[in-house]
Amino acid sequence: MGLHGHCFTIRNVVMRSISLKSYSKVNIGLQIMGKRPDGFHNINTIFQEINFHDRIKLEKKDFGCDFSSNVDWLKNDDSNLCVKAWKQFSNKYEIGGASINLDKQIPQGSGLGGGSSNAAAVIKGLCQLYKIKPNYEELVSISKNLGADVSFFLKGGLQEAKGIGDILTQLPGFIDGLYLLVIPKIKINTEWAYNNCKKILDNPKEELNFVEFLKRKEIPFKFFENNFESIVVPTYPEIAGIKEKLLGCNSKFASLSGSGSTVYGIFDDEAEAKTAESLFSSAYTTFIARPIQNKL
Repeated sequence: MGLHGHCFTIRNVVMRSISLKSYSKVNIGLQIMGKRPDGFHNINTIFQEINFHDRIKLEKKDFGCDFSSNVDWLKNDDSNLCVKAWKQFSNKYEIGGASINLDKQIPQGSGLGGGSSNAAAVIKGLCQLYKIKPNYEELVSISKNLGADVSFFLKGGLQEAKGIGDILTQLPGFIDGLYLLVIPKIKINTEWAYNNCKKILDNPKEELNFVEFLKRKEIPFKFFENNFESIVVPTYPEIAGIKEKLLGCNSKFASLSGSGSTVYGIFDDEAEAKTAESLFSSAYTTFIARPIQNKL
């Protein structure tokens, strides 16, 4: 009896709460292709999920949503993507409540997709917590109401993204290397970045086939430009300095991620990545991350 009771208690605890890693992403190449009638912009990019992450703990409660975090800029209200994700999910599936605790490591405005990743993690966690097994398309329909990048994080790995970042194609494998993230104390507003992309749209370029480049034995990284650099660098010249320094440290590729402030370099050699990190770590927040492979 005692043993059975003990097993039941453990099982019950597992069902009451769940802890998840909420991973980040970098953009490898990003073209802004044009402004749409709805005011958004079409893009062409590659998303690579990396293992630098936040942690989210979800706990069942009878009703409502409580949110807590280790940062003060996230509120327990509808401005918060985690709360919005619970609300959208509970409206669709009529589940009970949830307590959401977020241990935030991915900085705000860094171009690493932290908020979108958190929303996707909450959706996946609620599925496990409440034993709901929706198909992928149902989860995408929820995620599209939360933000363009949320759908990517439902499966993660390596994906091509078009449209507003919501037309996704899963790709095999991953882009190998150690990813040194250098994060300055700059918060770049995505809306500001898109509002200042007129000069890019005035000089349209042909859409590059990033997927074909990735199939080559040696990836031609010189073609993987991020259009946002031409917008961000004139306002924040520090970004250019970080990128040049990374390239000088023998990274095979260096770029701004998304429209955010993170500059990353991809290294083949761990010792070189760590040496490069030591040149930045006194002035900037730095992390060394690895790519996550698609679970196809």
